Amino acid sequence: MAVGVFDSGLGGLTVYEAVAKRLPDVAFVYYGDNAHAPYGVRDAEDIYQLTCRGVERLWAEGCDLVILACNTASAAALKRMQESWVPKNKRVLGVFVPLIEALTERQWGDNSPPREVAVKHVALFATPATVASRAFQRELAYRAIGVDVEAQPCGGVVDAIESGDEILAEALVRSHVEALKRRMPHPEAAILGCTHYPLMQKAFQEALGDNVAVYSQANLVAESLADYLTRHPEFAGPGKVSKFLTTGDPVSVSSKATQFLRHPIKFEAA
Repeated sequence: MAVGVFDSGLGGLTVYEAVAKRLPDVAFVYYGDNAHAPYGVRDAEDIYQLTCRGVERLWAEGCDLVILACNTASAAALKRMQESWVPKNKRVLGVFVPLIEALTERQWGDNSPPREVAVKHVALFATPATVASRAFQRELAYRAIGVDVEAQPCGGVVDAIESGDEILAEALVRSHVEALKRRMPHPEAAILGCTHYPLMQKAFQEALGDNVAVYSQANLVAESLADYLTRHPEFAGPGKVSKFLTTGDPVSVSSKATQFLRHPIKFEAA
């Protein structure tokens, strides 16, 4: 048994890298649905069906706990999955809550009423589907009041990353940041609301300026998972060897993953 990490493509590898570093004794199975990426331009039903299919594949690998390392899936599918689909002996967790808890400076599992927080102007960069779901704003409202969120749908960025075109991805990041700044000239914090975007974190930071705090999810999710497994050690399992599965071409996906992470990653066909 291992812990599953699900993503629409390559982006979730940023989360995998962080959780594997934080929890070196835990085995992980990574599933990238590269054949259907990007999810951010799909409708909610399509995202739900594809996410369920991927999670079932990870369950078949013995992963009773699955992290949806995909903001689009977390936004468009997770609530419905948890309410009506996930069996009692399985767990499927998303990536939004650890990010919002860090932004609002709340401890893991703090369920106290929403309160005023220091950051008042937040830029959210996400896929069109994540922006349309308003899931980030909904989760934030459970924990904070008086925060102005300006969301920028970042069309094309995931496609560029998945195709291995870093130059295009950087150009698109600059364009999307400029578009957001026309509506919110002085954000105090920026949320990289897609697990692909940390691969472009330097470009986001440069376009936003050094005075903007940029939050990405990988390390925050890793800390949250470590806390969860401390409280629920039965979901860690005895496995020791991690593996990587893709619905795309394993050779091509391995090459692009190696390019972005700058160390070898070998995928197998899912």
